[in-house]
Amino acid sequence: MRFALSTRMALGLLTASILGGGLGADEGRKSTVRGKAAFGLLQAPTAEEARNRTLAWLKAVDKQDTGILAPFDAVWREDGTLLDRVTKTLELGDSDAKKLIDAARDPSTPAPTTVPAVIKDASRPAFYRANLALAYAKALSERRVYEEGLEALKAVRVEDVVDPSSFLFYKAVAEHALLLKRDADDTILRLLDDVVDAPERHKMVAALMHFDMRQWRDKDLGWIARKMNNIERRLDLSRGGPRTQKMQKEVVMRLDELIKELEQQGNCQCNGGNCPNGGNSGKPGANTRASSPQQDSFGGTGSGPGTVDPRKFKEIAKNWGQLPERERAKAMVELTKDLPSRHREVIETYFKKLASSDNGSK
Repeated sequence: MRFALSTRMALGLLTASILGGGLGADEGRKSTVRGKAAFGLLQAPTAEEARNRTLAWLKAVDKQDTGILAPFDAVWREDGTLLDRVTKTLELGDSDAKKLIDAARDPSTPAPTTVPAVIKDASRPAFYRANLALAYAKALSERRVYEEGLEALKAVRVEDVVDPSSFLFYKAVAEHALLLKRDADDTILRLLDDVVDAPERHKMVAALMHFDMRQWRDKDLGWIARKMNNIERRLDLSRGGPRTQKMQKEVVMRLDELIKELEQQGNCQCNGGNCPNGGNSGKPGANTRASSPQQDSFGGTGSGPGTVDPRKFKEIAKNWGQLPERERAKAMVELTKDLPSRHREVIETYFKKLASSDNGSK
């Protein structure tokens, strides 16, 4: 009881902050967003309403009366969400829908590269297409296949599904994962503001995603880390094509820019040798200053100056493929000893990518 109460209080504070001082405060933007779609209050139908709509669809597709009404009744006597029961009914009445959902759920099948034509087919009933798209996107989200899941949801309307909260939740999850900050914020706004019966878990996670995105800064080390996580996800899905290669080039280019910036700081000759931000003047005996020197290990406090020796970085990167494992570990400790932990993770990931690239080229 105490946990549930504290969760509701936290959710109330998060939502109030977003709607009162964050997302909801930008009325001009909200009006623009609402101009793109039919916004308004969204509420899931009752179980009886959902059952009747699903039964009407089933009777329309089963005109030969093949005896699937008994299995339909069994499905709707089961426990489960409305979306689960509607999905099972779609699978009963349409073998193509069953194959589609089974493939989306099966981690051993290749990730899709296009949205199924049936979801985009405007000649099909909107109820069928929308709920199939939601079930499909949900299954893909659990496999971290966000691109096609998001495109499937974009092909239909939230007003036509039996679970508007799940529709907007999985849409926001995909947009957040794909670093589509503005789109994700718009979707989160609608989830929190328009869905009258959204479960607390959806609201809480959506609010946390919003606050996470408020910390995002363009082209900083956090941006690099998010890009690299997305690259790793795509490689896990065997998506090493032009789009992934473009993302890899963006990361490498930004790392090169950061190295050049560090080199310029290292060669600073300004202000009588006292460079801004504690930089090295390049004079003999001049050292980078820090209020609390970092310990010489990965387990330090992260309070060092947060700089990397650019020459050492380039030298190690150049010879990384030839270094024994023990030398690599030693070099990594020395190279990242002055970095905060979140930055060390980015550098470590970069060198791991170098190692895998070297192995693949042999």
